[in-house]
This record gives sequence, C-alpha cells and structure tokens, in this order.
Amino acid sequence: MRVFGQLVVVVCVLAATALDGQQKPEATAILAQAREALGGEKKLAEIKTFVVTGRTRRIQGSSRVPVEFEIAVEFPDKYVRKDEIPAQESGPTSTGFNGEEVIQLPVPVAPPPRAGGPGPGAPPAARPGAPTAAPGATAGTAPAGGAPPAGAPTAPPSGVPTAPPAGAPTAPPAAGAPPAGAPPGAPAPPTAGAPPGVSPGTRGMGPAGAAPGMPPGARAGGPPIDPRKARLYTIKQDFAKLTLGMFAASFPAYPLTFTYAGQGEAPQGKADVIDVKGEGNFTLRYFINGQTHLPIMVSWTTPATNVVMTLPGQPAPKDLAPGSIVVEAPPLPAATAPKEEQDKYTKDVAALRAKALAGAKPVEHRIFYSDYRDAGNGVMFPFRHRRAINADTVEETTFDQFKINTKIDPRKFEVRK
Repeated sequence: MRVFGQLVVVVCVLAATALDGQQKPEATAILAQAREALGGEKKLAEIKTFVVTGRTRRIQGSSRVPVEFEIAVEFPDKYVRKDEIPAQESGPTSTGFNGEEVIQLPVPVAPPPRAGGPGPGAPPAARPGAPTAAPGATAGTAPAGGAPPAGAPTAPPSGVPTAPPAGAPTAPPAAGAPPAGAPPGAPAPPTAGAPPGVSPGTRGMGPAGAAPGMPPGARAGGPPIDPRKARLYTIKQDFAKLTLGMFAASFPAYPLTFTYAGQGEAPQGKADVIDVKGEGNFTLRYFINGQTHLPIMVSWTTPATNVVMTLPGQPAPKDLAPGSIVVEAPPLPAATAPKEEQDKYTKDVAALRAKALAGAKPVEHRIFYSDYRDAGNGVMFPFRHRRAINADTVEETTFDQFKINTKIDPRKFEVRK
C-alpha cells in the first residue's frame, strides 16, 4: 500500500542535519527527556515484567494477513513473542531469547545428513529443460504425486517461452524464480525482502549495513557466524526496536550505544536524531519529538537483494515486494539454440542482476511509534506501530492491553532443543 501524507513528508524532510557552529546536546540528555515523557525514570525502572497482546496486519500486495500476538518480557534477559495467524491452519509460532539461548517453537528439525546425494524426501532432479520452481512456490504447480487439476492448461514443451492469453494479468514471478520463459539454469534472484539471517515472512527486519547474503555479525571476507548466533542477533534487534519506543533505553540483554546525530523536521515539529548501534552490525537512527520528547520512529537501511527480471515488452508485476528492482533481460535464445548460446544468456542475465544490485540504493526501513497512552503504572507506551519499507507500509500493529509487573509462567521462556 502506497502511503501519502505523513509518511511522504517524513521521507522527504526528516533528514538529520548537523548543528554546525552550535553546541550539540548529549544523547544522554535527549534520552533522559524521553524517559521523563514516558513516565519518569523511577516508574520505568520499577517495571520488571510486562505482557502485551495485540494484532498485526501484514500487507502483502492487495491482501491483508491478520496476525494475533502476545509478547512477554521479563527483565533483564527474557523475551518471547507468540504469533498465530487465524486464516491459516498452521499452529502458533514462538520466537524469543532466554539469556543467550534462542527460543523457537516449533523446534526446527535438522535436515538428515547427505552423503553425496539428496536426502530422503528430496524432490527428483529436474529434467534438462524443465521449468524450475522457486523454493516453497506453489502457484501454478500440480498437486504432489498427481496430475494437474481438471481443466488446467497443459504445459508447453520445455524450454519454449509462451505469452499469456490476451487480456490475462501477468502474475508476479515467484520469489527465487528466473524470468518467465528463461532457459534452463537461469539464475534466480534472492528472496524478496528477506534481510540477512531472517527467513522470508518473519518479522525480523535485519540489521543495517550487513552485506548481501551475510547474516548479522558476519565479517566481510571472512566466514559467516553460527546461524544460531545470527538468529539470536535478529531476535534481540526486534526486542530493541520494540523497547526503544517504550523505554528510550538500552538493556543488558542487548546493550546499545547512543550518539547524537542532529535535528530533523517532522509533521510533529523538530525531532532530535540519535544514532544507535549494537552487536551484530546493528545500526539505526532513532527520532525523538523535540516538543513532546516522545519517540517518533526508528529507521535503518539494508542492501537491495531482490531483482525481478522481465522479458522485453513484459510489464513489471503489479504487486512487487517493496524495495524490488526491475530489470529487463535480453530476448530469450531460440529453443533450439546451442548450449553455448544458452550458457551465454545465463551469464548475461547474471551480469545484469549483479550490476543492478551493485548500483541500487539501500532499502530504507522504518517503524513509526504513535498513539501514546497510559499503559498502567503511570507510564506512556505507544499503542500503535507502523512498519514501512521505502514509501510502502508493510505492517500495521495495534497493542490491545499491557499487563505490567504481572507474574509470567516460566514455561513461556523455556528453551527446547
């Protein structure tokens, strides 16, 4: 959904500007004012636990996916979020941390070891020239082990590109799929919108500054870190983005550093801007209203990762994932073209994709905090979050009720392996 009004104003004008020739305020002073506006140091420090329930609407093209959630936090180092999607038959999922251990339910099942071949249950190797499907893509595929549904069109001979019927809408290419009608072996683009270390479709938004394809904390030119550690970083960064809007502070579970960056203009007036950094390449900008001293938003950037290749004359998909790059591929070689020509085409497409990613602007992510109200115990918490990628809103979250200093069942923070 394209968002105008406030978001566009923020995108255009809310840029931090250095205060040349003026005394820069300390970040600690700005944060102290924010904590006072949120209820005061004493009341915030008295909060040892909280549980909040609410709903998130994930906006995926023209559809809205409702998610019901519960977040439980026990300071200093326990956090878990339970999500349930009523429209899906799958059960609830939980992610969080207990100290340095990851909470993840259902518990991930490790794939069986492979000895020189695909493991049990792996799909058979594709025939030369057969179309490839993106991982997890189901649209347009036949049911497993069966024929296509009655009345479904039969597939054309492999390797032969076909045009859609006259007047038919062009479906967006599945994540990870090559351009429509591409020859066998054409490279697939990365999954749309998946930040390093985060599976597609999760809430995690990834750190800023991580190189494409590298998990949080990975060192350029060096081996990637343990996937479990990368997952832990991602969850703790979600925790930080949540608590910055509530406490304007760092916690021992995930220490942050704060540096004053400048001032910006927002619809609410001037905003103080603070640079925030944490372990695992975590870098974002934190905006605090200069008049009310309440947090306004956090923003960060990630490298562009999703390239959608189209054929000459083919329109771009209507429901592109935010931050996607559309590149026109060269005309397909003939179905009877020699292998050398098809291999060259594959390399040309890969080169176009690499060039597009190298020249792409970073993708900007934002979480807006709003609707501050008394959440109990005399503290002011935001009851609404809006998450945007570039100028597109991708999630809208409403918090229903905060239970502060309530006793939390220890089993919620149990780490299962």
